[in-house]
Amino acid sequence: MLRKFLQRLLKKPVTRLAEKVSSSPKRKDVFSSLSQTLEAIRSNKVETGIIVPIDSATQRIIIFSDEHKGAGDLADDFHPAAPNYQAALRYYFEHDFILVNLGDCEELWETTPKTAIDKNRQTLGLEANFLEADRYYRIFGNHDLEWKYAIQQNLYLKPVFGEKLKVYEGLLLQTACNNKTYSIFLTHGHQGDKQSDGNGFSKWVVAAIWTPVQRFLEISINSVSDSYDLVDRHNIMMYEWSATQKDLLFISGHTHKPVFASLDHIDRLNKQLLKAKEAKDAVAIQSLNDALEKRKIEYAGKKFVKAMA
Repeated sequence: MLRKFLQRLLKKPVTRLAEKVSSSPKRKDVFSSLSQTLEAIRSNKVETGIIVPIDSATQRIIIFSDEHKGAGDLADDFHPAAPNYQAALRYYFEHDFILVNLGDCEELWETTPKTAIDKNRQTLGLEANFLEADRYYRIFGNHDLEWKYAIQQNLYLKPVFGEKLKVYEGLLLQTACNNKTYSIFLTHGHQGDKQSDGNGFSKWVVAAIWTPVQRFLEISINSVSDSYDLVDRHNIMMYEWSATQKDLLFISGHTHKPVFASLDHIDRLNKQLLKAKEAKDAVAIQSLNDALEKRKIEYAGKKFVKAMA
């Protein structure tokens, strides 16, 4: 009864407050926050992230992001995919891949840390195999921001993963080619999002106060991944930031939308379709139209269209 009363009383004002500081990305904030995270790692601030030398000729890496492992109920989008994810983990482990989990690994806006861990122990145990073999890196995102803090790690993650576990904001892979060093910067991608990125105190407030309140009131403010115009804008900003970095490849998650090179997935298909029509390639035209048809639901509501060239 108390919970329902508080939901009626607080849901609207809390939602309005959240929307004011939530995920409408600003270019200045995204650029500044990504640059600060990268510089912190390069300056050996290990609480932010670490530099990992890799041999690009021999080492193989698999990156998963935004699983949002939840409570195993009907609201848990990960649950139906769990068998496929587990099969993939077994394959990549057997074939000596390094595993990077790039944030929002668990869905802590909608369920408690204890429930997320309890309901996904089998999956997490498969991830822990990589850590035991020294082939595992975990990044926190905005939906699992609580994993940034040692007390939450000690209570929930380390009983599964063990004391070797570290959770970072980012990771910098470095490799050499033709006597030149190249870097791959990995982070979740929520940097610059006012709801879950800021100074240490504001991050703690989100993790320790806002997220539990949001769970209790059953409020889900996830406007980036739910709004395609915001998704496009955010992806463009991250792409533009990466274009300012020399000899660096940037990989993030967060927006739930694939972006390769300077085009997102659906724009790339449309560009390929245009070329196929110009070439009068009937087979390619049919194949691309079929691919676009499959994406209609996924990209329903997309408004903001801009190539990031």
